[in-house]
Amino acid sequence: METLIIYSSIYHGNTEKIAIAMGETLNAKTIKTADAKSEDLNRFDLVGFGSGVYAMRMDGELIHFVEELPRIEGKKAFVFTTSGMGRDFSGSMANILIKKGFDIIGRFDCKGFDDWGPLKLKGGVNKGKPDGTDITAAKEFARGLFLQA
Repeated sequence: METLIIYSSIYHGNTEKIAIAMGETLNAKTIKTADAKSEDLNRFDLVGFGSGVYAMRMDGELIHFVEELPRIEGKKAFVFTTSGMGRDFSGSMANILIKKGFDIIGRFDCKGFDDWGPLKLKGGVNKGKPDGTDITAAKEFARGLFLQA
């Protein structure tokens, strides 16, 4: 199964850590959103889309990239996020992908270090996140994708 992971990781590298862990597990090609091209997706059976969460939504550049994709019927995809809150903020991205014809086979989220806005005054939250436990969880999630793909 040929896999591509497209990700945005802007401030602390939280999402990049998760993308790399999943990429190693899936033997996937990992690229930053800025380097992604829509034609790249044609060569892959499974595509992951991930980013940190900024103002309660995924990265705008990644959202724009997906919104500009042509309709791709039946391609499998997964979505992942890292955030200061550790909540699942991937629903709107999953919905955009579904409208584009993708079959969403999984979503993953974990906490990441966050020192945005007023959190900076406190030194941030979730220091050290994602940690080894989060990386292990991301790898387990990725292994589970093999069963669904």
